[in-house]
Amino acid sequence: MKAIKGIGWIGLLAMSFALWYGFTQGDFSADGARLLANPWGIVSLFDLYVGFALFSVWIAYREKHGAIAAVWIVAMMILGFFAGSAYVLWTAYRYKTDVLGFFLGARKESVLRSVKR
Repeated sequence: MKAIKGIGWIGLLAMSFALWYGFTQGDFSADGARLLANPWGIVSLFDLYVGFALFSVWIAYREKHGAIAAVWIVAMMILGFFAGSAYVLWTAYRYKTDVLGFFLGARKESVLRSVKR
């Protein structure tokens, strides 16, 4: 779990810096227009949102309450992997040393029961 927490903290700090840099040094409208005018910019955005969607599937799968999952998924779509890193940290600290709990969340016991059959 130390590695997961470490990667989560690195991701959160890196995304904090990247977002700060983008908002203080960039022009969201002008830079976004240039990005969307470039075919590889569009490919990069598709790639990014496919990653967001896949990560969101994991969030939805492991969370017991749909409302909690929905909040995190909306945060992912707006804040990107800043929210993803925060979710990893939140989950890692909740489950302490329980790696299966970290990955499976509320579904851990049902998965373990199905494996024991």
